[in-house]
Amino acid sequence: MSAIPSSTGVSASSSSTTSKNDVESLRRERILKSKLYFDVPHSKVPLIYSPSYDIAFLGFEKLHPFDSSKWGRICRFLVADGVLDKKHIVEPLEATKDDLLVVHPESYLNSLKSSLNVSIIIEVPPVALLPNCLVQQKVLSPFRMQVGGTILASKLAKERGWAINVGGGFHHCSAGNGGGFCAYADISLCIHFAFVRLNISRVMIIDLDAHQGNGHENDFSDDRRVYILDMYNPGIYPFDYEARRYIDQKVEVTSGTATNEYLTKLDQALEVAGRMFNPELVVYNAGTDILDGDPLGRLKVSPEGIISRDEKVFRFARDKNIPLVMLTSGGYMKSSARVIADSIINLSGKSLVDLGSPSENI
Repeated sequence: MSAIPSSTGVSASSSSTTSKNDVESLRRERILKSKLYFDVPHSKVPLIYSPSYDIAFLGFEKLHPFDSSKWGRICRFLVADGVLDKKHIVEPLEATKDDLLVVHPESYLNSLKSSLNVSIIIEVPPVALLPNCLVQQKVLSPFRMQVGGTILASKLAKERGWAINVGGGFHHCSAGNGGGFCAYADISLCIHFAFVRLNISRVMIIDLDAHQGNGHENDFSDDRRVYILDMYNPGIYPFDYEARRYIDQKVEVTSGTATNEYLTKLDQALEVAGRMFNPELVVYNAGTDILDGDPLGRLKVSPEGIISRDEKVFRFARDKNIPLVMLTSGGYMKSSARVIADSIINLSGKSLVDLGSPSENI
């Protein structure tokens, strides 16, 4: 039977369309009411960070290989090296429940009220023993702040040509599922905000983290407005074979892939992507877990290779005059922060980003 009871006077497909329209209408309403987009004075540069990003509580953060102080150390390197005035950094607002509901169902957000569920998502089992109020304050609030940074980054990129959120890139989280240290789907949220607030209709995700970006792939599985280029190691987490079907351009780099081979594959991939899709925004997930020695990425790309990789992606966007959002995503060695800072310094030196004029007292 293809119709619901005739007393309603509408077919099942019509009802489904109405329901989908209602969801989209509510999503649009939430986006338009959000305070995460705000005007940033031109005295600041589109580099987004808050001290609230960094996760530290009772040493629990040391039980996961991710360096949860990475974000702050990146900025401290940039300031100490004299390329950035900390007064020029943009501090975002924390995403509210209404902001998160743009993508996440209420049932998923409610599941985060269980410390056990959060411990599974962030892969730190002892967190299950902590009161959830502490987990919200010490773990989820920093994540929500980074979500606010990713969302704001698209607005700044549209206005300034580029933006870097020194955080974010939680590409394993989809609307209804977290995992892999990713509790909120900041990439999906950023794109939906851009569709509504920036009036754009074509977004390219360039995901160069070592891990497959299964979160955004599942979220945009049937959305032709989003083109996904994912270059990842197929022999490591998350082994999401269904999500791989939703990748528009899949570039698999096996364990042990070294710098030259990696960069050659990236050049080829960007050339193909440029022919296949004409985006109005690029979201670049710039994980540093491709570094040689990273215990989880298992690739062998040098620090200089990371710097070259980032420059290639920024040049790709610059040559096509496409606004670019960069997110720092994964990276499981203490050296990652220094490499990211060096890469941003290189982008500044090549005039691909403008970090402003640091004051003399730094």
